[in-house]
Amino acid sequence: MMHLIWTLIIGAVIGCIGQLIVGRDMPLGWLGNIIGGLIGAWLGTTLLGNWGPSLAGMALIPAIIGAVIVVFLVSLLLGSTRRKA
Repeated sequence: MMHLIWTLIIGAVIGCIGQLIVGRDMPLGWLGNIIGGLIGAWLGTTLLGNWGPSLAGMALIPAIIGAVIVVFLVSLLLGSTRRKA
């Protein structure tokens, strides 16, 4: 149970870092950050491999790169023009 909670927290942080780099908000707030972070971690690990520092079973650098891709694609698909100030 603790591993699941830890994974969700790390996923939220990765999603938040991804949206800060892109400069756009994910829809659904923190839930969007968690989903974006987890999908980004999967995508980054799939595309770039499992290298660099790891936390909660996620390689952080590929996960952040994947989250940036996910946030960018979601903002393109949803037509989000809302930028962070």
